[in-house]
Amino acid sequence: MRLVKGNSRPPRGHWSQLGVGKASPPPPLPEALPGDELEWTRNGETPKVSRPNPKAPEETTPRRKRPRSKRPSHHSLIVEGREHFDEAKESETGYLHPFKKLLVDIFVSKKALKRSLDTANEIFLAFEDRGHQVRIAPRDGHLWRPSIDERIEGGRERYRGPWRPMRPTVVFIGTVAIGLSLFELSEHVEAERIEGKYYRLPQSRSQKSQPFRWVNKEDMPSGRFCLRAYCPYARAQWERQWRESNPGDLLQMIPEILPEIEQEVPRIVGLIEEGDRQAELERQQWAAQKEKWCLEEEERLRAKHLKESREQLFSIIEDWGVAKRVETFFEDAERRIASLPGEERERSINRIHRARELLGGVDALQRFRDWRAPEERSKEKPTWMLDLKTF
Repeated sequence: MRLVKGNSRPPRGHWSQLGVGKASPPPPLPEALPGDELEWTRNGETPKVSRPNPKAPEETTPRRKRPRSKRPSHHSLIVEGREHFDEAKESETGYLHPFKKLLVDIFVSKKALKRSLDTANEIFLAFEDRGHQVRIAPRDGHLWRPSIDERIEGGRERYRGPWRPMRPTVVFIGTVAIGLSLFELSEHVEAERIEGKYYRLPQSRSQKSQPFRWVNKEDMPSGRFCLRAYCPYARAQWERQWRESNPGDLLQMIPEILPEIEQEVPRIVGLIEEGDRQAELERQQWAAQKEKWCLEEEERLRAKHLKESREQLFSIIEDWGVAKRVETFFEDAERRIASLPGEERERSINRIHRARELLGGVDALQRFRDWRAPEERSKEKPTWMLDLKTF
């Protein structure tokens, strides 16, 4: 089902006219914007939509810049997310972990929340002033968000990373999506744990001034922000960061950041195309490897089935030889039983029938019907081979 942007209700009287076959034709669908969801599925399943490869805007195509008079005061992502960030729980070190996952990509402490929302708001509106749409990535866009490392100096890989949204926040430049993350940098400083939370220790209370006091070192919010722009396409790697030296620097850097990202778009498109070429090459190599494995397995199975068929046939022949000797024995016994007196003859005949049943019969044709030729065995292939051919 194709989604329709804007008012999709039929005009007044539509259903009455439709009942008598006079309804007006539906209006044409508006042109889809980059990032619009083109398909709807029941139960929230991710639609499998084939989207064209992203392309950078052509230099000859003028961008539709937004007039200053139509600029809103707050971006919709900030308005929708503010309440959920206000109600978010705090981690031990003070970072916010919202309960809602489908939110704008902001990772900060409670103390820095207001300034982070204001900063993100200015960045998003500045992008849209230049004709670029900022939004949460669509479900069917197959865009991903790499984890962030908010630590200023980095460090060892952690068992559990910081909070992350369900889908990335992206800006569409042309049809190219650029991921955006705003997070607060952390410093590895001395901290004291009080009632389940860490608090930064002032210099006067540090371990240096109290050498016999045990003090932890934790990654604590620094009050300085970092804006990360990255490529959200799985087959391309590109990332840039702009870090504040002092709180508030990022707002001053916006006029420089936006043109920098725009200039990188052709390079990102090239990385995506190269990634697609590598993916196609890997797909072809994988298909060739699968074909090789299948041919090798089919040859192995052919030899195995031939061997099993021969062994079964020899077994049938051997059993038939034994059965012929047994049958000769029974025939001789039956001839001898015929000369016995009545009661003893009946008793012996019953014993002959029981003996025949015990041996399962000596019919050579019946045994031959159970034999399976090699081509009959080859029709049964292992499940993994069938799965491999459809993978």
